[in-house]
Amino acid sequence: MKTNLSLPEPETVRDYVRQRYGAIAEQAGAGCGCGASTGCCATPAAAEPAGACCGGTGDAGGSYGEQLGYTADELAVAADADLGLGCGNPLAIAGIQPGEVVVDLGSGAGFDCLLAARRLAGTGRVIGVDMTPAMVTKARANAARSGLTNVEFRLGEIEALPVADGVADLVISNCVVNLSPEKARVLGEAFRVLKPGGRLAIADIVATRALPESMRAKLAAIGACVGGAALVADVRSMLEAAGFVRIGIAPREGSRAMISQWTEDETAGEFVVSALITAIKPKA
Repeated sequence: MKTNLSLPEPETVRDYVRQRYGAIAEQAGAGCGCGASTGCCATPAAAEPAGACCGGTGDAGGSYGEQLGYTADELAVAADADLGLGCGNPLAIAGIQPGEVVVDLGSGAGFDCLLAARRLAGTGRVIGVDMTPAMVTKARANAARSGLTNVEFRLGEIEALPVADGVADLVISNCVVNLSPEKARVLGEAFRVLKPGGRLAIADIVATRALPESMRAKLAAIGACVGGAALVADVRSMLEAAGFVRIGIAPREGSRAMISQWTEDETAGEFVVSALITAIKPKA
């Protein structure tokens, strides 16, 4: 039955996401992050379930980060930057090579950026972009503590990246594109900043069936990486429209139980799943 609910305007979504994740960054600064071990990532002013794109242990066992595909060593060396906000490990499909330039869309506290910079072993550089000032501040502090000199963080929106054309060998992202109300613009920007032959490697939440309109209209569900998820077929179409080829979308069916813990609606996992997404910008 048609509900006739009004979906939030793009700027309303962006403002909500910025406020929500800014609060998470500030809580993390006080020793409270979003990982399964802390479970304290509710925004202070919101009476909504604790959790952003985070928390829960699912049925697989192990730490939250290990379930996403990170090694214990990776989780240990970048622990300060791990707020438990991911839904996969984009670095596992990235194939990072020495000397490459990597751009991270929605870099948060810098977790994937620091791991990418570590893999580059002093070569190349990593550019993290996030629209939340508190996250950028935290990421810069984490980078300074790491001693890595080939990573930087820029304040900006992923729909209009503060990155020049054709500079990146690789674009990564972890559970962020779903939060954008203008996903086609995000993927178009990723294509723009990549060099010919450059690669896209992201972990994100995608819908395997149409979400109820009530879920898509709720800001809390969007902020929890559920309400804004695009259908798999639509993600593929947007990537193709941006110009990408050799597109791969690999859903992780085992993530459904984990996702059902992210919102007050325990049916969320029936509609969405985490996926690893790859694509290439043609060389000519």
